[in-house]
Amino acid sequence: MKFRKHRKYLLAIACLSASGLSTQAMAQQSDDANVSRLEEIVVTGARGRPRTVSDSPVPIDVFTAEDLRAVSYTDTNDILKTLVPSFNLGRQPISDGASFIRPAEMRGLPTDKTLVLVNSKRRHRSALVLIGGSGTQGPDLSTIPSIAIKNIEVLRDGASAQYGSDAIAGVINFILKDASEGISFSVQNGEFSEGDGGQTTIQGNVGLPLGENGFLNLSAEISESDAASRSEQYCESWACVDPNGAYPISDFVSSPGYQAGLANANIGFGDVVQPWGRPDAESARFFFNAGYQIDADTQFYAFGNYSESDSHGSFFYRYKGNGTIEDLREKDGGIYNPVEKYPGGFTPRFFGEVFDFSILAGIRGAWDNGLNYDISGRRGESEIRYTLSNTINPSMGRASKKSFEPGDLINQETQFQADFTYEFESDMASPLLLAFGGSFMDESYEVVEGELDSYFAGPWSGKDPFGFCNGSAATAAGLGVIANGSSLDCANSDDAVYQVVGVGSNGFPGFSPQFSEVYERSSWALYGDLSADITDKFFLQGAVRYEDYDDFDSELVFKLAGLYRLNDTINIRGSVGTGFRAPTPGQQGTINVSTRLPQGLPVATGLFPAGGPVAGALGAIPLVPETSTNYTIGFTASLGELDLTVDFYRIDLDDATYAISTRSVSTDPTSGAAYLNFLALDAAGVAGANSIGGVNYFANGFDISSAGVDIVATYPLSWDGGSSTSLTAVMSFNEKDFESDPSAFRNEEARFDFVNYDPNWRGVFTAVHNVGDLYLVGRASYWGESENANSGTSRRQVQDGVWFVDLEAQYQINDTFRISGGGRNIFDEYPEKGTVGDTCCGRVYESGSNVDWHGSYWFARITADF
Repeated sequence: MKFRKHRKYLLAIACLSASGLSTQAMAQQSDDANVSRLEEIVVTGARGRPRTVSDSPVPIDVFTAEDLRAVSYTDTNDILKTLVPSFNLGRQPISDGASFIRPAEMRGLPTDKTLVLVNSKRRHRSALVLIGGSGTQGPDLSTIPSIAIKNIEVLRDGASAQYGSDAIAGVINFILKDASEGISFSVQNGEFSEGDGGQTTIQGNVGLPLGENGFLNLSAEISESDAASRSEQYCESWACVDPNGAYPISDFVSSPGYQAGLANANIGFGDVVQPWGRPDAESARFFFNAGYQIDADTQFYAFGNYSESDSHGSFFYRYKGNGTIEDLREKDGGIYNPVEKYPGGFTPRFFGEVFDFSILAGIRGAWDNGLNYDISGRRGESEIRYTLSNTINPSMGRASKKSFEPGDLINQETQFQADFTYEFESDMASPLLLAFGGSFMDESYEVVEGELDSYFAGPWSGKDPFGFCNGSAATAAGLGVIANGSSLDCANSDDAVYQVVGVGSNGFPGFSPQFSEVYERSSWALYGDLSADITDKFFLQGAVRYEDYDDFDSELVFKLAGLYRLNDTINIRGSVGTGFRAPTPGQQGTINVSTRLPQGLPVATGLFPAGGPVAGALGAIPLVPETSTNYTIGFTASLGELDLTVDFYRIDLDDATYAISTRSVSTDPTSGAAYLNFLALDAAGVAGANSIGGVNYFANGFDISSAGVDIVATYPLSWDGGSSTSLTAVMSFNEKDFESDPSAFRNEEARFDFVNYDPNWRGVFTAVHNVGDLYLVGRASYWGESENANSGTSRRQVQDGVWFVDLEAQYQINDTFRISGGGRNIFDEYPEKGTVGDTCCGRVYESGSNVDWHGSYWFARITADF
């Protein structure tokens, strides 16, 4: 990995991290199965006064470090997917940057509708804007090493009035470890039962004292994983790779480009020309958390991270004669074909280096008048650097390189925040708690220009680049090359002289100066929050927030939440509130030209900024904020040893931001709207407009709703001999729908899939058994039935529900060492193979599905606590 300019960030963190070392044994797993989860203390949503889960007026899940250790995953995204059924995570192998930063959703909405906090402070967004769907740009949770986490609080309710934009579906708050002594170290290794996808992860955590009154807690993680492929050979009606056909696999494997790819990237395609699955990846992540008690009423605190990762995957296989590998008439009248570089065709390889840095510092305390304060400032940055290899710029012909740097994406945020709380004596059952404060945030999104060859429009971006023909007759130049033996035939419309090919590095053209710029904005906010126990039975909380953006109108949102204690065992709770999410600078500025499958066949598709001239020429208008109304009602119950929470919710999201369905582009004057789209692109100066087959942009096109119910039940069992078992069942039902007519923006297939593609039901059922030094975990995960459409809705496939079973055993050898082993999806279950949609081109399973399709995974881990 390359540290380059980010060395300065590492130096800044190292300076904050300098201290002496002492050790202490880490906390052991709790063997008290009778401690109710409903009594866990939470700070998220409380705004100043911590409450228990059972006393919270809104649904909150709390997961401790021990809960996280009971999950075999080390990636924080996968841990949340395992523990929170309303949090869903997909794997998109051929989806540009989404191959490296995975998209997720909570309560049926993309994760940019869920606010992510670290130590109750906003986490910066990643540099990736997903080019499909809602154009999600949210934080990259994988940059937070799981070993750095003390506990996770998941607020499953709208909280924009309390925390600001993005908190429409909920809040995820990562609380970092704060021990001042002790060391923990673990090594985990595993692979899929297919024999691929091997992964090794090394994690460490150390607590250090800062003088007599402070702590410095350091966490690090290094991970390396090999690619996993669940593919079949590329064989379609238009091109079939087989040993004896027109596209023999031997040609592909013997291709100099393929061999160079092997040497340079260690990629290993195996026996398929286009793999589908988890990409190769390696990463190094570092987090620190520090605090120092200045005096009895004042504390300084700071935390931050540095993370870098490298990953690479494949694009679609380019077969001979696909519009990219074509005969081109050269300046001397001869013929050039890219098969000279790639005899068997080629599969572009896409590399992403992702850098992530943050640092936050603040001071909190209490003044003599009883006013509590918390003043902080933070800086966060995410950067993606792309490289494309094993490809060409077709329009440059023979002169094209095989590797390109198409440009970088950078997201930066700076925020200053002040929060205050004050308790007023009252005649109510508790003092009246006032929380108020404000913040200022400056953010930017930069599209960095790629190298010239990555976007250059070479000679073959247009017909007859050397002027050989005039209509069906040869010009003087044409006659000259014919005289020298050229096969030029201007009367033949299929002659190579008329061939037009794509512009830029094929698979991902670079960012040209026309679309390389910095998008900036600033915003400020004021909020107020009042809460109190009105009576011994009734708690009420209200919040209001005003935010003003320099690129949008201001917004005023509110929230009202309450809890009523029916008796000692049952509480009724509910909330209503409004929310909003301003489109990010990234969503307003992102541009992409890539290969997609709008009708099942590969098409070069361009996405352009909604507020820019290109999309404007196609009818787009600038984006506006999304607004929402959130309703939740439910209850908590403690029925003997059984703890139960049931919460119904509905989120109405107006002016939802989604990419419109791909619109066709054609140079054929008889193609109607497709030709008009080409004329609009050409008039806007888009290089290679004549080689683009589709176009789209983000739009606030329609209103949607997301409704459902979350159910959480826990039950502890104690056995003779001191052993115990804890049972947990977590179920989530979600249903999405359109609340306005989306037909002007989304085609019939996209409308159907929006409602039906994701399973409605998701459940996780866990049993944890302790017997002496042995710790057993069994987990069953369920994804319900779903349905996918293709070709409008004329072809549909119903995917039956599927169960995955995980099993893990941990054994405490002594006070220091613990060994673990087990498997995920131990019965090697797969979703059904796809028969409609995009399951072509070597793809066997629906790669956009939230149901994993890699099969069983087996692992072993050793942990040392000192």
